[in-house]
Amino acid sequence: MKEEKEYHTRYLRAINNPLRRKILRSLKGGCKTITDIKSNTGLNVIILKWHLDILEHGFCVEKDTKSGGIAYKLTQEGEVVNYLDR
Repeated sequence: MKEEKEYHTRYLRAINNPLRRKILRSLKGGCKTITDIKSNTGLNVIILKWHLDILEHGFCVEKDTKSGGIAYKLTQEGEVVNYLDR
């Protein structure tokens, strides 16, 4: 029960911010690098990395290192962005 509460707390913190929702929307098309996300959102790299860490900690995004670099992609939890702004 305590673990479930922690999960929900981390998840809600991640999605309850307009900048993080903007990042999630930018990832709807698939894996993107920090450079791609930066150009889509206009966020400063340091701020972007901070928000990506929160989104990763909140189960909304995950790193994809298959291509040799670091890219981010939505998780199933991150797909909530499709319903938040309706």
